[in-house]
This record gives sequence, C-alpha cells and structure tokens, in this order.
Amino acid sequence: MIPDLNRLKVFYFVFALKSVAMAAKELHITASAVSQALTKLEAELKVLLFTRLHRKLVPTSAGKALFQIVAPFIRDLETGIEKIIQAKQVPSGMLRLGSPIEFGKSYFPGIFAAFRKTYPEVVFTMKLGDPTEIFSMINSGELDFGLVDIFLTRDKKFADLGVFSSEPLIEERVILACSKVYYDREIKGDHSFENLVTKEFISYQKTSLTLRNWFKYHFNRFSIGLNRVMTVDSHQAVINGILNHLGMGVIAAHIVGNAIDSGQIIPVDTPKEDVINKISLVQLQDKVPSLTEKTFIRFLKADIKSSDWSTQLVDQA
Repeated sequence: MIPDLNRLKVFYFVFALKSVAMAAKELHITASAVSQALTKLEAELKVLLFTRLHRKLVPTSAGKALFQIVAPFIRDLETGIEKIIQAKQVPSGMLRLGSPIEFGKSYFPGIFAAFRKTYPEVVFTMKLGDPTEIFSMINSGELDFGLVDIFLTRDKKFADLGVFSSEPLIEERVILACSKVYYDREIKGDHSFENLVTKEFISYQKTSLTLRNWFKYHFNRFSIGLNRVMTVDSHQAVINGILNHLGMGVIAAHIVGNAIDSGQIIPVDTPKEDVINKISLVQLQDKVPSLTEKTFIRFLKADIKSSDWSTQLVDQA
C-alpha cells in the first residue's frame, strides 16, 4: 500500500520542523490544512504518528519509522529535481551513446576527457557493439544516440529504419589487405576473383559480412567457401592477423596508413575505387535532444573536423 504522497510530504515537513505552523509556512498552506492532512494520513495508515501534547507534537515510534523511510526519498527527489532543472541550463548528467567497437575504443575516451574539462558535470556510458545492437538500444531508449558503421550494415535488415535520422560524419576507405610476406608468397600480383577466393582470410565476425560486401562491391560475386583461418570480433585483431601473415582481411585504410607506407601491409586493389565506409550519427527521428546532447554533438563534430579525421569528414555544406 502506498499512502497519499501529498500527505507524506506534509508529514515530512511537520516531523523535520517539529511544528505544524512552520510546516504550513514552508508548504504555503494553512495550519488547519496541515493538521487535516496528518489526521487523514494516520487514518489511512491506521496508526498514530504523533502524540499531541497541547501545542507540541511528539513523534511515536511509528512516526519515527515512517520518517526514516520518507526522508531519503524527499532528499533524493529534491536533488534529482535540481539536476533536471540544471540540465536545461548547463550541460550535465549522463550521456549514453553507442559506437562501433574499434572506433569507440580508440576515439571516445579522449573526447570524453576533453569535453569534461569544460562540462565536468557530464558523465558517459558507452556501448560498443555492432549496428544491430546500437539501432535496437537507440530505439528502446537505452541509448541517447549512436555512431553506426554503415558499411557493416549493408544487407542487414532492421525493424524500422524510418524511425531514425542518420547523418554521415566520417568516411573511411575500406580495403582488402595482407602482409607483404603473404602477398609475395600467395597473391603475386594476381588480383583476380578466381585467384583471391582460393586464399586464406581473416574474418571480422562469423557472418563474413565485410568480406562478402567487399567481393560484392568489387566483383559482384562472392564465394561461400572462403577459407577463413581466423574469425574475430575486433578490427585490431584482424590487423594483427594480417601482420602475422595469416591471410587477407578487410580493414580501414587510415588505421594502417603507416604500415602501408612502409610496405608492411599491401592493399589488394581492383580497377574499381575503394569501398567507402560511412560512420554516421544516428538518433531517433522524433526525439527532442537535451541541451547536454546538443552540446556534446556539436563538440563531437567540431573535434572530428579539426582532427586527423578532417580528411575523412563528410562535407556538411
């Protein structure tokens, strides 16, 4: 049974201030209204909360027990309301966002730290996952927004993409690559479909979606019998597998730029231009973002534009 909350509020102030008159003044009601609320609360609970001695109220054991329950709730409520009001004036509170695994691990901790230097009242919860998880958690309200790897979502089916708004932020060149040792031993300059599908591959997750999409884009063909010698859910693990000569994998070119320049990693290209992977900001279409969300998203876009990502930033003009 939950008693009338207005009466509990009256009880709280009477107990805390030890006076009906002072409680009435605090609540901006009459002393008579306070007394009536107490009487009705006692009738509702079927227990005396105060012993009335002339103009003095002495809490009973039941009154003391009830105050121990009500007081933390009232104090937490006051603090919570203050934070809600503050969040409309100054960025504060928790931001919940999703991100592709490798991008999130390497990029977001730094930008969180930079943002908190200006807005220390903001804290973050980040979900690292594939697009299926991120879309679902945004749709259910578990995340405020997310960054989604569009290349990885091709051929994926989602319940209703129409409820989301999507704004491309970054473009990455996606390449099929291997180590120079593996290239000289196995590829030998032959980038044909017939040669490539007979080799070893490092697959990003069990679905081989990135491999399938790469072959579909470049050759409009895909072999279901690819020899996957390692399957992982980490982009960095794919790169490490490549560097250890395990085979070929699909990776973001900018992450291994130095290794490509030094000749450690060799892109296996075709006459077609490289696949472009778009990392997009995804939100619920009809959601009204909070001040904190809007401020962080502006900060995020500015940071991307001014950093090394600037060469991959999608033109927003």
